[in-house]
Amino acid sequence: MNHNDVISRIKEDGVKFISFQFTDVNGVVKSVDGPLNQVERALDEGIWFDGSSVEGFARIQESDMHLVIDPDTYAVLPWTPKENRRARVLCDIYQPNGEPFQGDPRGSLKRKLESLKSERGWIYNVGPEPEFFLFLQNGNENVHPVPHDVGGYFDFSADDEAVQVRTELMSALSEMGLEIEVGHHEVALGQHEIDFRFADALKTADNVLTLKYAVKAIASQHGLIASFMPKPVYGINGSGMHCHQSIFDLEGSNLFYDASDPYLISKLAHQFIAGQLDHARALCAVVAPTVNSYKRLVPGYEAPVYIGWAQVNRSALIRIPQPVKNKPNSVRLELRFPDPSTNPYLAFNAMLAAGLDGIDNDTTCPAPLNNINVYELTEEMRQELDIDMLPGSLAEALSAFESDSVLKKTLGDYLTEALTKSLQSEWEAFRTSVTDWELSRYLKTA
Repeated sequence: MNHNDVISRIKEDGVKFISFQFTDVNGVVKSVDGPLNQVERALDEGIWFDGSSVEGFARIQESDMHLVIDPDTYAVLPWTPKENRRARVLCDIYQPNGEPFQGDPRGSLKRKLESLKSERGWIYNVGPEPEFFLFLQNGNENVHPVPHDVGGYFDFSADDEAVQVRTELMSALSEMGLEIEVGHHEVALGQHEIDFRFADALKTADNVLTLKYAVKAIASQHGLIASFMPKPVYGINGSGMHCHQSIFDLEGSNLFYDASDPYLISKLAHQFIAGQLDHARALCAVVAPTVNSYKRLVPGYEAPVYIGWAQVNRSALIRIPQPVKNKPNSVRLELRFPDPSTNPYLAFNAMLAAGLDGIDNDTTCPAPLNNINVYELTEEMRQELDIDMLPGSLAEALSAFESDSVLKKTLGDYLTEALTKSLQSEWEAFRTSVTDWELSRYLKTA
């Protein structure tokens, strides 16, 4: 789509306002909004803004930033009223001298994928499965969130309001250009999942961003709170974002497929697995980047904890889903420890770098954990099998990340520093706070 196409679409859609969007280092959507009469100039010249107060962006003395619109990301926001219909476009960020801003998460992933395509002739595809909760607005939801429904895994009722809300969500996301595959109730009360078709990692990251704020906006219109918090309720399953991954060549062939392999995956795929397993502990800081992420990554709630791979086995960190018969392109690797609190641009960038490191170093893939429920193994058994664990806290994950030169190199100095500072700040705020659990346990007994 070019600039003229965007102008034509805006007129056809009756759009009155445009949101020019980008994200900070934490994946929070930022927006500069403009009326219709500013669109042509914005498309031609971009938009200048002050980045000094955006998390992970410029220092105060070098605050001017330039938004350059990606016209292919134009989409109407279908929940906005017709009389003030709004659309959005995503933007890449540049410095005043015309150089790409190194702290732009989207731009960093975009450059990585362009390099992958030009230097190797490869396309990195990702198909995520973001889970989320719908809670009632009860005035006390920050302390005691109440699930919107009492459904369980794949439950359905024709008059269930949760089904109606989820259907509306899928309809809106389809209007915004996501190719929705399925939506269903998840295991926990009030928990849902909406899956969309895989695409190259940049488009997929854009789609994750779109899904998260579309779900939140439409839920709010129903008087609900949509939360992508990894573990909002103690004692029930948390929300993950399992990521299905594959590498295709420019002719559309799946380079992870090998008909002669027992698991139908190629040597390249085995090396990719090995790389991600080697970097898994450091990768946690990027794909599970909150204090709360490590309340989800505990045994017993279907979330992976142990570093290993297997076919089908859901206790493994990476599993090989059953491929569709006679469809080589359905062969893929499912990375199971990312959660939806991550910045998808940083997550996919780091996931790719870890896998490529395994390929470039011809890393030997460990034996699969088939027919082994790792959760049931004793510590001694895990040591005998050389099965390591993911970090148990954000501080532990951050320490691993700070020692990982591969992941830091792929993000670059600017994003690495910004992410590290953000995670350090989050951990320090959590470490020094006094929680309800501590008051309940110690106030009268200590």
